Amino acid sequence: MKVNFKKLLSIFIMVMLVLSVFTACSTKSSQTPSQPSQESKTSQTSEQSKPIKIAVIVKALNSDYWKIVEAGANAAGKDLGVEVTVLGPSAETDVSGQLALIEDQITKKVSALAVAPSQPPSAIPFFEKAKAAGIPVVLIDTDANWDGKVSFVGTGNYNGGKLAGEFLAKELGTGGKVVIIRGAMGDPTHDERTNGAVDVLKEKGLKILDIQPANSERGMGMSVMENILQAHPDVQGVFATNDEMALGALRAIQAANKKIIVVGFDGSPDALKSIAAGELTASVAQSPYNIGYKGVEAAVKAVKGEPVEKRIDTGTYLITKDNVKEEQQKLNKILGK
Repeated sequence: MKVNFKKLLSIFIMVMLVLSVFTACSTKSSQTPSQPSQESKTSQTSEQSKPIKIAVIVKALNSDYWKIVEAGANAAGKDLGVEVTVLGPSAETDVSGQLALIEDQITKKVSALAVAPSQPPSAIPFFEKAKAAGIPVVLIDTDANWDGKVSFVGTGNYNGGKLAGEFLAKELGTGGKVVIIRGAMGDPTHDERTNGAVDVLKEKGLKILDIQPANSERGMGMSVMENILQAHPDVQGVFATNDEMALGALRAIQAANKKIIVVGFDGSPDALKSIAAGELTASVAQSPYNIGYKGVEAAVKAVKGEPVEKRIDTGTYLITKDNVKEEQQKLNKILGK
């Protein structure tokens, strides 16, 4: 029997090709999508091990109030094991400076932002930019009409204003003459504080002689009060929507040698010192420390994908000569004094 070697060689090559294809298919089918490559695993591990960086951007860094917010934010960073950077312009009126800080932190790809916006409408486009970059945004101290926020952490400012109005109404009675010195026009925090006081004062039958802005500054609070005393020498009470303006107004009142009730807002160390000395009458206290602390806490939860309440109210209460020493001790501890 004659053997055809060429034919046998052809059959052998075909068999080897079939076996090769079968082996390749078997190997491919054994690699399922649920088994990422070593390179993918390394990338995921690297992403998870990156430090969480929270940028806290406040309205300014030139007052005790924002320093206490900063202390709370830094304490939260330490407790939660994350990196916290607190930034702010030199004055609350420097809106463009604050917006530049927000944009810079977005460029640096921080893990999350906690922002106290000076002018919320102006800040919303920057918040949208952060959201598009996958950076969660928590609003602190001042809210904004923006659906993209993770949460608002801050004071019930309207209720705080009502508290000031009730105190003035109790001290002066129906017919009492009051002026309001407020923060920058358009700042919703000061809008709410002013509106709360106005609603109560009108309800209680007091007369509001004037409402003037002093941009949250002590020096401007003094000059505005000097003008008010010229126009309304019969004023009996003042509500200033932050302590810096209240202390400025008090200085003008003292220079004019008048006795006028002055109520501030914030419960700052300088305000408490003035209350203890029998000068400033009262201050509506919020908890700037908790605003900073809980703001960072909410931001970290957002980064980790944990649930966060949409609104976290840190509350308000009144400080007078009756409870000022207790409050001073609490603040000194916070600021390490």
